[in-house]
Amino acid sequence: MIFTHLSRFLRCFFCLLGFGTLLLPLAALGQTYDVVIRNGLIYDGSGNKPFAGDLALNEQRIVAVGKVTGKGKQEIDAQGKAVAPGFVNMLSHAYTALLLDGRSLSDIKQGVTLEVFGENSMGPLSPQMKKDMIEQQGKETYEVSWTSLAEFMKVLEKKGVATNFASFVSASEIREHELGQINRAPTPQELNRMKNLVRQAMQEGAMGLTTMLIYVPATFATTDELIELSKVAAEYGGLFTAHIRSEGDRFEQAVDEMIRLSKEARIPVEIYHLKAAGKSNWNKLDNVLAKIDSVRTAGLPLSANMYNYIAGATGLDAAMPPWVQEGGLQEWRRRLQEPEVRKKVAEEMSKPAPDWENLCLAAGPDGTILLGFKQDSLKKYVGKTLSEVARLRGKSWQETAMDLVVQDDTRVGVAYFLMSEENVKKQIALPYMSFGSDAASIAPEGNSLTRNPHPRTYGNFARLLGKYVREEKIITLEEAIRRLTSLPCNHLKIPDRGQLKPGYFADIVIFDPATIQDKATFNAPHQLAEGVLHVFVNGTQVLNQGVHTLAMPGKAVYGPGLTSQKK
Repeated sequence: MIFTHLSRFLRCFFCLLGFGTLLLPLAALGQTYDVVIRNGLIYDGSGNKPFAGDLALNEQRIVAVGKVTGKGKQEIDAQGKAVAPGFVNMLSHAYTALLLDGRSLSDIKQGVTLEVFGENSMGPLSPQMKKDMIEQQGKETYEVSWTSLAEFMKVLEKKGVATNFASFVSASEIREHELGQINRAPTPQELNRMKNLVRQAMQEGAMGLTTMLIYVPATFATTDELIELSKVAAEYGGLFTAHIRSEGDRFEQAVDEMIRLSKEARIPVEIYHLKAAGKSNWNKLDNVLAKIDSVRTAGLPLSANMYNYIAGATGLDAAMPPWVQEGGLQEWRRRLQEPEVRKKVAEEMSKPAPDWENLCLAAGPDGTILLGFKQDSLKKYVGKTLSEVARLRGKSWQETAMDLVVQDDTRVGVAYFLMSEENVKKQIALPYMSFGSDAASIAPEGNSLTRNPHPRTYGNFARLLGKYVREEKIITLEEAIRRLTSLPCNHLKIPDRGQLKPGYFADIVIFDPATIQDKATFNAPHQLAEGVLHVFVNGTQVLNQGVHTLAMPGKAVYGPGLTSQKK
């Protein structure tokens, strides 16, 4: 008993100092670990070359890396397999999906152990926002029992989830909290309240401030408004993340806005799903990348993430002007039933817009696939293009899009084919590029099967490691793992995740580099990825030989503002 207590004390002491190798003498004396992973090829998350070795876990932490001579209560032979830190989904929309099903199956099967919620946030919520959230739920419902973002994080953790999760606070939700969904500048008093909401969220552990600048009401915010809110997030060491105002015709100007915001608010900025959208804009990517390289060389902390596909997925709101959507979904639907409004909307949908992002025009109705509906009567159109449905209905694609929004009582989920494969490869090669699914994490069963998600939901991370690393050799495996692990954790200022080091949380993925691959396609998206064998979250195994264990060890991971408050 004395030896056991002494061993634990010395192990913790040396782990804190970072001297993992000093554990080995204790192991030689008969140390027993909770788990030992043996004979794997260890990719530690640093980007360095892998090395053959073992990994020992006790409780929630890694306690030894290298040659482990003690015994594990559980032993896993990882011969011929890659052992890596768990992957970080840098842009996840899994917040409601995890409330409904905590398994996070589509992401766990790809090795994701941390979901980072962005663009939106689940708080702060006003009474009207709560009402809208309840009314817009489909057949699967959940109780909206929280108001602040911190309260939501506690609700999700208490409910039980397989993955860890973190969240930004959204400038869009903060604007809606104070102003509703109307297009006007906040008064000085309203702006002060908005800044206080950012401050509260940062102190309660938000990773920073996020927004989505092509969607109502976020698009109504000026750059100056965003800078003022970002200054508050910067006080707490936060990161600013954004779906920028344009990925198409005004792509370069939208990146300039992010550069200005970073400089004036003195905050690191990450651009969500960086891309040049629309064939006429593909040639703009090189100029944008040169601009980013220039400011990064000058010391500006600008980075980006991406998904590895040539199509994006969003809604038909990205096909219509913001003015018709002002006031929220029901006001939008009401206006779309007025003949004069419909005529004006159809005209604006049919030509390039100088002040909003017209994704349907960029993709074309033949390049716009309908993904999902709430109404059973419309589900027959899932998987069809907008032009196909327009022909079936005998109307123009513009009228058909408006009718579908009115009839389904949703913004209608769609995929837009907008990007080039050549540009996808250029982006993957960038050393500052991390990866996010821009999707939920779901299971191929039940209500999920009533709509077709973007295949990135099931395949984004496996696609990187299979198609772009193994098959096309765009980057090395060790570099890809760095970009999935330590790079996003460094951007988020998470100190004890993202690498395989003694003292770090035991978020671990064991996969076969020779077989890992995505299976989901646009025609058949509900297919889980292959090649990931074992996943540990906080030292608990959630995937065993590719099968979910139903364990729910996920924890809320908080940002630097909460850490500073504790200090």
